[in-house]
Amino acid sequence: MTASDSSITIARTAAKAAADKIAQDIVALDVSERLALADVFLIASAPSERQVNAIVDGIEEELAKQDLRPVRREGRSGGRWVLLDYSDIVIHVQHEEDRVFYALERLWKDCPVVDLQLGDDASAKAAAASEGE
Repeated sequence: MTASDSSITIARTAAKAAADKIAQDIVALDVSERLALADVFLIASAPSERQVNAIVDGIEEELAKQDLRPVRREGRSGGRWVLLDYSDIVIHVQHEEDRVFYALERLWKDCPVVDLQLGDDASAKAAAASEGE
């Protein structure tokens, strides 16, 4: 079993919204064979709590345009690790320090990576943001 086309489409939409808010290291993992609760984990990070929350806002706004609302949201008040559960796709937006510490990609390393089709635009935006710091 692999992630459904609709889950991958939602993940790509969310990833683009995250990239538009200068999210770093955006990765999607197809967890459908290992986890019955979801098809895709989307993981992104940011260097500050404020930016984590901005990324979350951007993702929610973009998915709301498609009448998609999270069934569960956790961690918003702290801004260190926000989880958005859209049933088939679970989005993790983490502070970069928490991302290194919890290493979700390492925990799910046996799962295939989903091509988010972000292109070089997302990389260029992240590089420009890093130079501005």
